[in-house]
Amino acid sequence: MRILSLAHSVYQHQYHIVWGTKYRRKFLKDYVRPDLVKSFQETIEHYPTLHLDAVNVDNDHVHIQIEISPDIAVSKAVQILKQNASRNLKRKFPFIRRMYLTNSIWSVGYFSSTIGLNEQVIRRYIEHQGKQELPKQVKLGFA
Repeated sequence: MRILSLAHSVYQHQYHIVWGTKYRRKFLKDYVRPDLVKSFQETIEHYPTLHLDAVNVDNDHVHIQIEISPDIAVSKAVQILKQNASRNLKRKFPFIRRMYLTNSIWSVGYFSSTIGLNEQVIRRYIEHQGKQELPKQVKLGFA
């Protein structure tokens, strides 16, 4: 993990964040995923104190590993990512726009955990999401 700084603080904040599609609909197919990741990357470019380390997308949920500075609330970072991704995916894919019309494509909540000494385990977990069999050292007790 990197040690970063702002004008009056030094920090090392990494989070593992997971959220799902609304009603757990499985529309994050292989042809949608690159556009979703691109949307995340474009959003992050506008926020220099956010840094996306890892992303993995399953058919109905998203896992990200992200650095968030202490001046941005985790909930605000998630809101920004979800909002921009929703707008971009609805613009690009008419079937998603028809499914949700004016609503967000994401469920209301999210899961977050801080990443400390087990950063590599979390990174492998995110990278192996959606694969049939996870290596034994990567299995974790949550989503």
